Formats: sequence, structure tokens, C-alpha cells
Amino acid sequence: MKKVLLLVVAGFLYFGNTAKAQTGATSAGLTIDFGDGATLVGPAVRHNFTKNGIGQAELLFGGGGTYLSAYYQYQDKIQNGNGLNWYVGVGPQLGFGNGSTDFYIRPMLGLDYKLEGTPLDLAFDWRPAFYVGDNSNFTAARFGLGFRFAF
Repeated sequence: MKKVLLLVVAGFLYFGNTAKAQTGATSAGLTIDFGDGATLVGPAVRHNFTKNGIGQAELLFGGGGTYLSAYYQYQDKIQNGNGLNWYVGVGPQLGFGNGSTDFYIRPMLGLDYKLEGTPLDLAFDWRPAFYVGDNSNFTAARFGLGFRFAF
């Protein structure tokens, strides 16, 4: 699991450094991950590496555990949406708690809305969870809400 975490961090650093000339807004705030199972809450950072390439990292707490997530998202504008974008993404999530480390694959599909004239960025997504390990399972009813300040 440590190798997976190191690969994720290295990927963010690599893509962040190679795309400096194309970087866009960065936003930071709060994510709420809810649905079947425990509600998770914690800080999140989102960065536009390219016009359509987004990286997002989250550190969530809840249900007796701590969850570290890193996602790559492809985002594009909705025509005549005035700040409304759609995105699709995927990434790993590590869960720490109860003396174990769990590994998940988290795809996502969502909407992102930048409030015009303000630094506020809101997001809603569907983010099912594929648990990878002994007794692997799939949880479809997981959703996310993001409240971020863009700078």
C-alpha cells in the first residue's frame, strides 16, 4: 500500500511540474462523501493541470477511519452553462483504521459549478467504491459534495 501511495504522490508532482505553463485555478475546501455506509468529511484540494485535466486530493474522516484519495478528472464546459462543467474521473483511495489498510478504486461522474463573480466552486458527483482485497465488493450508492474556494 505504501508503494501505491508513493506512486500517486509522484504522479501528482510529475504532472504538476510538467504542466506549469498550462496551469489554471487551484481550489481548496471541504468534501462530504455520503451514501451507503459512513459519512466522510474532510479537506480537499483541486488543481487544473491543463485545460481539461484536473487533479484532486482528499483527506476524509468518518466511520472510525481516515481515507486518503487522489483522483484524475477530465472536465469540460456545458454549453450555455455559465460556469457549469461536467467531469469524469477515477483514482485510488486508501482507508486506514481498525488496524488495517484498505484499498479502493473510486470512479466518479459529476458537475462542477463556479459561481460567477465569486471565488466559490461547488461540486456534486456520483462516486461508487470498488473495494479491492479479501471479500472484494462494490458500493454503488456513494456521492460527493464539494465546497471550495478558488484562488
